[in-house]
Amino acid sequence: MKVNKFYKNLKKTYIIAEIGVNHNNRLSLAKRLIKEAKIAGADAVKFQTFSADRLVIPGTRKVKYQKKNYHDKETHHEMIKKLELSFKYHKILFDYCKKIKIEFISTPYDEESAKFLTKLGVKIFKTASANLTDYELHKYLATTRKPVIISTGMATIKEISSTLKIYKNKGNIALLHCVSNYPCSLTSLNLNSLKLLKKYFKCTIGYSDHSRGNLASCISVALGSMIIEKHFTLNKNMSGPDHKASCTPSELKNMIYEIRKTELILGKEKKEKQREEKEMSKISKKSLFYSMNLKKNSLLKKNSLIALRPGYGVSPMNIPRILGKRINLDVKIKEPFKFKHIGKK
Repeated sequence: MKVNKFYKNLKKTYIIAEIGVNHNNRLSLAKRLIKEAKIAGADAVKFQTFSADRLVIPGTRKVKYQKKNYHDKETHHEMIKKLELSFKYHKILFDYCKKIKIEFISTPYDEESAKFLTKLGVKIFKTASANLTDYELHKYLATTRKPVIISTGMATIKEISSTLKIYKNKGNIALLHCVSNYPCSLTSLNLNSLKLLKKYFKCTIGYSDHSRGNLASCISVALGSMIIEKHFTLNKNMSGPDHKASCTPSELKNMIYEIRKTELILGKEKKEKQREEKEMSKISKKSLFYSMNLKKNSLLKKNSLIALRPGYGVSPMNIPRILGKRINLDVKIKEPFKFKHIGKK
């Protein structure tokens, strides 16, 4: 399997600030969100590209978390119709991202939207959990040969497997573990499924975090996540379905700081003496010393040597190769043992 260059070059966790529909169809707000995401240290911002008429049947009700209150009678179609990002705005925001050097990503909700994003010049696609089973969408995305990040909320292993069969090169795919609720409960997170996704599908894994706080994202990095996505807003109290469950600029900055700290703590997959341990190693480890005065040609026995600090000299692990040998000089008690004492002169 040929791994896509984008995934191969990931040296640290890739952070996506999910603006989604939190732009409220205001260009100035969208630009401000992009700028704040850049300042916070995000690698990319993500929008959503859709047509309400191609996405949902009029009259479809909202999900519970999308309702403003019990008396909210607005339909799902009416809600997202107001949040459609025009092609003109897409172009302006794409160019703005390029200008300030942050990646522009969007989630296409149908094939036509995906084709538009390709024409726009989008380098990375991200699909929503709700679109995991959209055959035609994935069939088209597979033809682009671009990296596709697939969220797996609400999905079973069987459904994920069926979708991945559409992609001839699995090296173009990253799978994000996700729980499709906003916000989701800690008991539903099940982050150990990240290990299953990596083992079963042998691809890049990540986490789309809909929980409160930073802990889940940091734990997911420890479990192998190379991509983290988090909903992003300027103010949780703004009007719109996703603001309440999103993080603010200061929260995003703090999350990225905690993730970078997690990466630092995790280090590399090797066990070695750290630079800051060297002084401690020389003092607190033990070396071999003579436990008594001995004359030349004395036979070294178990009671001839003792292991004591400091650890500058010969390690006690060498005892098996030392015992039974004769020394070639007189030595005194507490004198450090040296290999030349049993060598030829």
